[in-house]
Amino acid sequence: MLMTITILLVSAVILLCVLAEKFSVKFGMPALILFMFIGMLFGSDGILKIPFDDFKLAENICSIALIFIMFYGGFNTKWKLAKPIAAKAVLLSTLGVVITAGITALLCHLFLHYSIVESFLIGAVLSSTDAASVFAILRQKKLNLKDGTASLLEMESGSNDPLAYMLTFIAIGLMGNGGTGNIPLQIAAQIVLGILVGVIFALLSVWLLTKTRLVSEGLDTIFMIAMVLLCYGLTQITGGNAYLSVYIMGIIIGNSPIKNKATLIPFFDGVTSLAQILIFFLLGLLSFPHQMPQIIPTALAITVFITLIARPVAVFVLLAPFRCSVQQCLLVSWAGLRGAASSVFAIMAISNGISLSHDLFHIVFMVSLFSVSVQGTLLPGVARKLNMIDEASDVRKTFNDYQEESAITLMRMYIPKGHNWENKLVREVTVPTGSLAIMIKRNHETIITKGDTRILAGDDVILSVPSYEPAEHEKLEEINITRNHAWCNKAIWELNLPSDSLIAMIIRGDENLIPDGKTMILENDTVVMYH
Repeated sequence: MLMTITILLVSAVILLCVLAEKFSVKFGMPALILFMFIGMLFGSDGILKIPFDDFKLAENICSIALIFIMFYGGFNTKWKLAKPIAAKAVLLSTLGVVITAGITALLCHLFLHYSIVESFLIGAVLSSTDAASVFAILRQKKLNLKDGTASLLEMESGSNDPLAYMLTFIAIGLMGNGGTGNIPLQIAAQIVLGILVGVIFALLSVWLLTKTRLVSEGLDTIFMIAMVLLCYGLTQITGGNAYLSVYIMGIIIGNSPIKNKATLIPFFDGVTSLAQILIFFLLGLLSFPHQMPQIIPTALAITVFITLIARPVAVFVLLAPFRCSVQQCLLVSWAGLRGAASSVFAIMAISNGISLSHDLFHIVFMVSLFSVSVQGTLLPGVARKLNMIDEASDVRKTFNDYQEESAITLMRMYIPKGHNWENKLVREVTVPTGSLAIMIKRNHETIITKGDTRILAGDDVILSVPSYEPAEHEKLEEINITRNHAWCNKAIWELNLPSDSLIAMIIRGDENLIPDGKTMILENDTVVMYH
């Protein structure tokens, strides 16, 4: 009976969270906030009053969930778009985390009068940003950001958790009785071993999926889960940073030409969504709302320290050498939301028996809640105010789950004067086998064709043609031409393309152009490459 009740409760929670996702779209707020509130409704102070205060169990569950969030953060990063901003992202996810943690710790010590070590722990726990919250909003609104800012935020948010984890690990050591050992050596070992194991497992996974038949058809997802968990476990055993390891593994595999990527992407998208639901629901379940009023002033102060001082200082200091605009720096500063990882790291500290003079969990919980609700909800408006929204593109194109490799199924055929189709009926012309003339565009008018529809000079005949599924070594790729792109304002003959590549089409506004060697590539064009 107890098992049945548990199953019913779990299913009810998942269904409520799924409905909350839909509800959040309507009001423009991150669904993660609603997941928290659902957890609070089920918790000790909620309607169902489920007693749950097992931080060790919560740590284990959240750590596993965070593994897949980190892996998918790398797996879904489109390296082609992230590469130009990689240096900035790496600086923000390393030095930026350290600066944010340091300034936050200093302000907590000076103004809240916390001890130096406790201040450092709070700074460490809250030093990373949450990608899920940012992109949940951007993807809901289908907003892209100028100057590669979306890719910058994506890569920074996906890669800064490992360093925040290391800082938290050091802080826990400083507050414990066992000491920390050689801190520089531990940091070096975590980084080197984390990268090394991640690369090895990524290359091994790609080799097994592409060069062998050891993985049976349909078992790719199960195989990948096993490899991710193996990578995490072995990195932990060797003393490396396991979160860094699975993130590196995700980037390499996600940008490799593996089979069945179209299956893996929606699968891990679903797993990651479930992991986020699990983490934020557990945060709500662990919380005691009656204890929060006394925490609110402290949490608000720390939110102000991070949002208006620590994060902007880190961003402006690190992006200034790259001559980034003030608007971009302000937006990147505002988009530094605290979220799942911060709360998981707080749970880790508490489950390790750290004795604190302040309520670390509820402080971090409230800071994350303020950050996600206020910063997250206002993010689209801030982006518009700063004139940082790219209306010509879609933020989904910065992710690997955007299907840019697809067969062209519609073809436009312009009929010039003298063409052999001129003045003929549709039934009288010979179209390619399996094709069908479905409409004619004539002087801003759309004509649905029939057999007796007459084709005139100047018509655009739209043909439906049989789709072609490229072989594994073939692909169609969309390239967005920005002002600084190497191809901008050049003719195709000037590009010195590889012999196995061809520009098949140029999308310019509402036009689809079939180019020749003299065709100029302009800013805001979308070039469709076949290779």
